[in-house]
Amino acid sequence: MAQLNPTIGDFEGNTKKILNAIQKAKKQKADIVLFPELITCGYLPGDLLLHEDFIKAAQDCLAPIIQASAGICVVVGLVRHNPGKGKPLFNSAAVIQDGQILGYHNKCLLPTYNVFDERRYFEPGKMVSTFEIKGKKVAVIICEDIWQHSVYVESKYAYDPVLDLVSHKPDLLLNLSASPYQFDKPDVRIEVCANAARSLNCPVLLCCQVGGNDDLIFDGYSVCVDRHGHLRELCKGFEEDQIVVDLEAPLCNLSFHYHPMEDLYKALVLGVHDYFAKQGFKKALIGLSGGIDSALVACIAKEALGAENVLGIAMPSRYSSESSVADAKALAENLGIGFKVISIEGPFRDYLSLLEPLFEGKPADVTEENLQSRIRGMILMAISNKLGYIVLTTGNKSELATGYCTLYGDMVGGLGVIADLVKAQVYEMSRWINREKEIIPKSTIDKVPSAELRPNQKDTDSLPEYDIVDKVVKSYVEDHLSPKAIAKKHHLSQEIVDDLIEKIHKAEYKRRQGPPGLRVSKRAFSVGRRFPIVHLWKSSIPKITQKPSDRRD
Repeated sequence: MAQLNPTIGDFEGNTKKILNAIQKAKKQKADIVLFPELITCGYLPGDLLLHEDFIKAAQDCLAPIIQASAGICVVVGLVRHNPGKGKPLFNSAAVIQDGQILGYHNKCLLPTYNVFDERRYFEPGKMVSTFEIKGKKVAVIICEDIWQHSVYVESKYAYDPVLDLVSHKPDLLLNLSASPYQFDKPDVRIEVCANAARSLNCPVLLCCQVGGNDDLIFDGYSVCVDRHGHLRELCKGFEEDQIVVDLEAPLCNLSFHYHPMEDLYKALVLGVHDYFAKQGFKKALIGLSGGIDSALVACIAKEALGAENVLGIAMPSRYSSESSVADAKALAENLGIGFKVISIEGPFRDYLSLLEPLFEGKPADVTEENLQSRIRGMILMAISNKLGYIVLTTGNKSELATGYCTLYGDMVGGLGVIADLVKAQVYEMSRWINREKEIIPKSTIDKVPSAELRPNQKDTDSLPEYDIVDKVVKSYVEDHLSPKAIAKKHHLSQEIVDDLIEKIHKAEYKRRQGPPGLRVSKRAFSVGRRFPIVHLWKSSIPKITQKPSDRRD
């Protein structure tokens, strides 16, 4: 199993990885080398698949792979033309041996839900088939083809490729996969393989892509289970790996234990690293407020990019506490990252003076609060433009859900690192980071959350406690529960639930203008969730009575 990290559209680089893996497999005397889904082009290229020159470049990768297959069987994922009716392309696996293509398996089940949109590009395959390799009957299927044979699939299909294979009685099932990371998912993937193994009475190998591609993170953890469904081999998580599985050797059952928070942290680190590395970027810029969100983003950035490539900027105003600046400085020193202080008091005062004639007679309100956030955003983007840094935004899922953020202010940047973490996860991960020694100052974790944009401000002035916000956000956004069901499940007042759901819908226009965010939950805002900004559906959503604004609350 060659668990590789491809870059979308880097045909030369991806092919080189494939050829190197084939040579390594030969040296290890493997009979078959199995690659992930669409490994030649990377998963998923999106509308690049609509460009014929992209498809041609993808198909040109096949010739050197065929040439390299002398003495070994190569099972590789690729995109290819559909010569018949329907969509113009297949998501395929090519089975190649000794310089000859033995045949193809075209992916039968094309996921078109959540983050997936394969029916937009591909025609589904119609059947399963087996290939004779070294005197064994080997079945080949692709990712979703195996998930239907489990209780975990999000979309139900009329056809189950695994059940169809039962009559073929294969000796081995190979699955090429590009299965995105999701919190608490690695053990689920093992159970999916175990279900198929028990039904087919043969070993199952699933080879998964690893790496970050835009919002999506692929965790690896390629799997081998025996015919009884017992775990026999497991690739590493969150890095490239290549292991040899000897199906005839006596193997002991393998136990798999992982720390969900550690895996979540590794996923975010990988997502940041690959977002930068695959675009040729090196340096990250973070607005360090002294709060827990920016502190966590700084820790992740330092791990992903190196301390020398991370710069934190504290931008205090007249409302910033001395402890916030001190906490930001202490964090930067603990991490060894760069740190600068730029006061926004001068430009804030100038803006107030500039706008005073127009705002005459009107009391100070959220306008002046947002003004501070936007000044900070301008400073960060100016440094980004001049010095070549990519700004990392620090908003979490709870804030983005409720619109507790400022458009063109704290939402500016190139990547939302913790945009799919609710506030409770931010605290849990921060404590996990501090498990051995204090990296994030204890005072940062203990302080009451505040935007510090007016005197004595607290987040709870505008929102319920985050424990309540998190429950509603996860239940409504991720589980699609109705407002009444949410109130009943969590013993909350219907008024609070309705108000939070109204905020979620009113903030849709803000999120559309924010940066991409790393997806780590079942349902993220940045990818996979599609809601209109303008709608009047009132079945289970409270009526939106106010014109949307960019208020923090």
